Amino acid sequence: MFKKVLIANRGEIALRVHRACQEMGIRTVAVHSTADATAMHVRLADESVCIGPPAARDSYLNVAAILSAASITGAEAIHPGYGFLSENASFAEMVEAHGFTFIGPSPEHIRMMGDKIAAKQAMKSLNVPLVPGSDGELASLEEAREVAERIKYPVLIKAAAGGGGRGMKVAHSAEELEEAWRVARTEAKAAFGNDAVYMEKYLDRPRHIELQVLADTHGEVVHFGERDCSLQRRHQKLVEEAGSPALTAAERNALGAQVTRGLSQLGYRNAGTLEFLWQDGQFAFIEMNTRLQVEHPVTEMVCGIDLVKEQLRVAAGEKLGYGQEDITFSGHAIECRITAEDPESFAPSPGRVNTYHAPGGLGVRVDSALYSGYAVPPHYDSLVAKLVVHGKTRAEAIGRMRRALSEMVVDGIKTTLPLHQRIMEDAQFQAGDYTIHWLERFVGRRD
Repeated sequence: MFKKVLIANRGEIALRVHRACQEMGIRTVAVHSTADATAMHVRLADESVCIGPPAARDSYLNVAAILSAASITGAEAIHPGYGFLSENASFAEMVEAHGFTFIGPSPEHIRMMGDKIAAKQAMKSLNVPLVPGSDGELASLEEAREVAERIKYPVLIKAAAGGGGRGMKVAHSAEELEEAWRVARTEAKAAFGNDAVYMEKYLDRPRHIELQVLADTHGEVVHFGERDCSLQRRHQKLVEEAGSPALTAAERNALGAQVTRGLSQLGYRNAGTLEFLWQDGQFAFIEMNTRLQVEHPVTEMVCGIDLVKEQLRVAAGEKLGYGQEDITFSGHAIECRITAEDPESFAPSPGRVNTYHAPGGLGVRVDSALYSGYAVPPHYDSLVAKLVVHGKTRAEAIGRMRRALSEMVVDGIKTTLPLHQRIMEDAQFQAGDYTIHWLERFVGRRD
């Protein structure tokens, strides 16, 4: 096992990785920008190195500075967390080329799954179901028209290198297609430096279902069940559940068996998440994230397995030591992503936290790097806390989340706590009756 790991990230995920390392007897190195000099992960790590000014491109995306920090501190491995460089195949290659272990999948698989077209082609070869659409990149507007006529409107134009809803446009008719094509390519070029787009059938009432997987370097691949991430605003997840209120155990097991069999054929390693749209009992693959997900805690709560520790063990070359039959699911878990944003306008709300109080009690977990007096910087993602609860049933989990939300205090900045309280009180949510389009309507609704 590693003796020292550098954590190439910040905020709650850097703290999450640090805690797993500490429990395993692994020393940690925190890297930070000048804006994060007093951050909690910096305070708690065994060592810390400043790698640049506040802008992410000059610090958390500064590959040379991160590798230098690993070298001067004697770190053996680098954990990228999520976001930033976590799905950058070139970074993973450079980590390994400089003699460090990258705690994640191989550069080849990161590159394959980072290209949405290549990922779909790989899944198609493994007989994983796909959303109807183009076979690959659309070469021209004329080809886009032909595909749209074949799969029928409405259709979705998506960036091949995209994510987070950027480079994604819906066309409900032939008249709308040209504008959707033009805008999607422009956004894709601006956001990812690549204007390649492809097309999928636009589903009107799907759920967003994802499957958590883990593979060691000895051929064992397992899954840890599904998460329902359908509660999204502008393609950003706000609430996640494990498992999904829409799926049966038989559907979960069938999908899991198909996916783990396919990833075994690919020779995949470490953690990953396959994302699907689910409608009318049918799954359709949309993408794979080759990293730890923000919402991994809900899976940990129902499985009782620490996914970060498993990542570390796999990266060190250890066998999982268990098979699919050894993984059990207990109860229900819900996660609310608390962000430093106005709960109605979603305008960013950085600033000093005057008072911070985390809820507690049976089945309550808070992943956060906040503390009273901490100044939330304006330079990074607005996520400040993940409030996670577990209950024997979904109804108990909802009741526990309502109680935990009422206890949580973040004073001095605006947060989305009031929005999450509204969601938990809603009868449709309580009934599990929602799709990926539900939250957009709910946010603007005032009953």
